[in-house]
Amino acid sequence: MSSNDKKWFSLDLGNKKKQESSSCGCGKSSSGCNSHNKPIQEKQPDGFDQVFNVKMDRRTAFKKLTASLAIGAGAISTSCSVVAGDETKEKSQIEWEEQFKGNYKLMTDEEKKGTVDRLVRSYQLRTGKNISMSSKNAEEDVLFGYAFNISKCQGYMDCVSACVEENNQDRNSQMEYIRIHEMKDGKGFNFNEADDNYYHEVPAEGHFYMGTQCFHCDNPPCVDVCPVQATWREDDGLVVIDYDWCIGCRYCMAACPYDGRRFNWSKPEVPEVEVNKDQHYLGNRMRKKGVMEKCTFCVQRSRAGKNPACVEACPTGSRIFGNLLDPNSTIRWVIENKKVFRLKEDLGTEPKFWYFMD
Repeated sequence: MSSNDKKWFSLDLGNKKKQESSSCGCGKSSSGCNSHNKPIQEKQPDGFDQVFNVKMDRRTAFKKLTASLAIGAGAISTSCSVVAGDETKEKSQIEWEEQFKGNYKLMTDEEKKGTVDRLVRSYQLRTGKNISMSSKNAEEDVLFGYAFNISKCQGYMDCVSACVEENNQDRNSQMEYIRIHEMKDGKGFNFNEADDNYYHEVPAEGHFYMGTQCFHCDNPPCVDVCPVQATWREDDGLVVIDYDWCIGCRYCMAACPYDGRRFNWSKPEVPEVEVNKDQHYLGNRMRKKGVMEKCTFCVQRSRAGKNPACVEACPTGSRIFGNLLDPNSTIRWVIENKKVFRLKEDLGTEPKFWYFMD
């Protein structure tokens, strides 16, 4: 990569004291009084706890407690083996291990594989069907970017339908990551007057169309406000969510200036025959009620060398996706040869989503 490229596209784009006494006033020695045989409750310095009256930091204490609980759960499972089938016990074990897994961002590759394997097996036990789930990490020298040709988009919404199907979005609430805005000519980019739910033949005379979704900012405000680090920016520029770590506070939704986040008010429902079984842990795996989700540039596809579903489905070629660090990519050619702009650049979010016209 040349020095100019590096200048153009940096990966960041722009980062008691203990109390003791030999007598309690009862007239007996400490060895003869039961009160002296009770564990002494002591106040530890900040950052310390006691487990069975042994000093240790909170992380170690938590590990020991969960390990003890796991042993207990195993004992219970064994004692109930007469009435519980092997699959029932396996389901319980999977649920237990999933309950205490850590944030995906902090997992080792081995831990990532373990949690993916559990989810695949859990789905098989629940449905009798098989799925494929990836935990593929970001590749080196890859920074994903997106461009949208406003002059080509005709408002067909094939991209929206493809996104819904590819990413296993809830059918009941009609959740959609992508929005196509129908705008009147001569009014500029006025989203307040745009129609996002048009039901007529397109393209409509005197109108143009513009799509929005998550822009995968290099300085994402949604990441900064998350109180549990459930969302973060990956090395290839994708802003992702650990659905199992999300607490549904919706701070990220409020912080996003592009309306790119969606919240599950109810458990997402997808008919079994429509479930896309080619999944990624950070992408289109089945979500649960009460968590955030959004466009991931189809991480299950993009990290496999494919275009996102919306790009592939667009009948007019208005959507362009690629590696910003590849000087020979189409996305780079567009940025270098077209008059491009990004929404709300003054906010300093550095969205990796450009608009242009022919």
